[in-house]
Amino acid sequence: MSFTHKEIPGVIALFDVDGTLTPARKEISDKMKNTLAALRKKIVIGFVGGSDLIKQKEQIGEDVLKMFDFCFSENGLTAYKLEQQLASQSFIGYMGEDRYNKLANFILGYLAKLDLPKKRGTFIEFRNGMINVSPIGRNCSHAERDEFEAYDKIHNVRQNMVAALKKEFPDYGLIYSIGGQISFDVMPAGWDKTYCLRHIKGEGFTKIHFFGDKTFEGGNDFEIYTHPDVTGHAVQAPEDTMRILNELFQV
Repeated sequence: MSFTHKEIPGVIALFDVDGTLTPARKEISDKMKNTLAALRKKIVIGFVGGSDLIKQKEQIGEDVLKMFDFCFSENGLTAYKLEQQLASQSFIGYMGEDRYNKLANFILGYLAKLDLPKKRGTFIEFRNGMINVSPIGRNCSHAERDEFEAYDKIHNVRQNMVAALKKEFPDYGLIYSIGGQISFDVMPAGWDKTYCLRHIKGEGFTKIHFFGDKTFEGGNDFEIYTHPDVTGHAVQAPEDTMRILNELFQV
């Protein structure tokens, strides 16, 4: 099915989730939902998030696949077009068990020596297309997330850990992407958010907009934000996203 019924054909807007469509790890507002519904009548819309679809359903809603034309979980390694799943890739298939074990053992050893004010649980989250590493642990509360984010800004915990991994595994062909408040993603080179562009290549889009809040170098929106085929919009919060969408598309 093509998208010629849109008011402005040939245009797609892609959105990061955390900090762009929703406050960090919190639920989408009704105002944002209404904005997206109005926008979808005019152009093609999609989200591209680093998390898996379960987390995106928690934040955007159980009907998330019905709200967007394209849904790109794990940077598009799990992808849907009009609710139909597209081909997917696997991190473990790329790495192999032996190399992955070495990587996981190093991460856990590094974290064991790391002195932080608080540690919780789930330090490595194994996803289909990547692993997500959290020094404090993903089981922390919202208040503890905020505390760690503030601590990390001063002590560069995640940045230092990424530097150690790059030094230890220079030949693994991996990239490291700091996103959200408490973690960073580890994935094969080229499997950042630009991966989702492969899924829309044959759709005839003449304009690709991207909205994200981690657009700085090392942030998980940087590669797609700076991609030559993409018009990038840096935002600080969902309110920024809605303001820019209103300026561009009067929604």
